[in-house]
Amino acid sequence: MRAWQLERRRRTRHLIELGGLVVKAGIVDLTADNRAIIFGALLWMADKLQSEDAGHARLLWAGKGKDGFTAEGNEEQKSWRTLRCLARAAGGAEPSNIAALPAHEAVDSKL
Repeated sequence: MRAWQLERRRRTRHLIELGGLVVKAGIVDLTADNRAIIFGALLWMADKLQSEDAGHARLLWAGKGKDGFTAEGNEEQKSWRTLRCLARAAGGAEPSNIAALPAHEAVDSKL
C-alpha cells in the first residue's frame, strides 16, 4: 500500500473516532443532529481554549472526560460479566474474552 493511502486511512480513522466522541457524549441526540448547534458549540470551545480561562477549561474538561471513560469502562466490565453469566446459564462455553465471540455478537468497545 502506498504512503498516501496509509496516511488517508489514518486520517479517516482519526476523524471517525472524533465523530464517535460526539455521539458518545450524547451531543447528536441532545441537538437533534443540528450541525449548526454542534459546530457552534465546538467554536465556543475553541474560543474558550484561546482565552485566559484556557487552563481551567482544559483541567475541567479533561476531568469530565476521564470520568466519562472510567464510567464507560465500568459499564463495559458489568456487561462482560453479564455476558459470561448468561453463557454459563445457557450451558454454553464461557468465552475467555470479547474477541472470542462471533463477530456479529461482539460490541465495539470504542463507540
